[in-house]
Amino acid sequence: MRGVRAPAVLLGGGVSERPRPSRFGSLDHPHPNPRVACGLWGDTEFSACSQAALLLSLLWMPALLPVASRLLSLPRALTAMASGSPPAQPSPAADSGYVPGSVSAAFVTCPNEKVAKEIARAVVEKRLAACVNLIPQITSIYEWKGKIEEDSEVLMMIKTPSSLVPALTDFVRSVHPYEVAEVISLPVEQGNSPYLRWVRQVTEAASDPSTVPP
Repeated sequence: MRGVRAPAVLLGGGVSERPRPSRFGSLDHPHPNPRVACGLWGDTEFSACSQAALLLSLLWMPALLPVASRLLSLPRALTAMASGSPPAQPSPAADSGYVPGSVSAAFVTCPNEKVAKEIARAVVEKRLAACVNLIPQITSIYEWKGKIEEDSEVLMMIKTPSSLVPALTDFVRSVHPYEVAEVISLPVEQGNSPYLRWVRQVTEAASDPSTVPP
């Protein structure tokens, strides 16, 4: 038993102690138990092998986390594909302060650059838009009154808060030379937060009629 002194033996008329085996064996006589040879004794001590395995697992863990995250999201993606709906997009950062869709890009076609510039300047002066880009020389092919038409036009891309799109549409219709003016808008889901914030700041006064230039 452990903790019990080994019995003495008689050698050459004297008394000596029987040599006890080393806890971990020796170079000449390694311990037959591999658990003991590796340094594990009882249930309370870690062996050198276990410590090495733990160290390796800690080193590999950062590299395996992205893989595990993708594997966890795979069932949701497969479910979305089976249902026919696109996978959910990550929401913008909470500290960006931008609400997706609160700013829109509106598109208006004009017959020439002169008309486009006049309308663009007017909507910016009235603070119905923060910025207007003019894209010249686009070709439009459409059906009008039973005939296929082809015209060269100028495209206006207007950045404005989504809440101002109805007012912007009414103004464009009132000054546009076309019988049916094209005014369509698309919500902006994500973008450069400072720019989107600037769009709202520039047009904030449009909500107060007393501050809108005539």
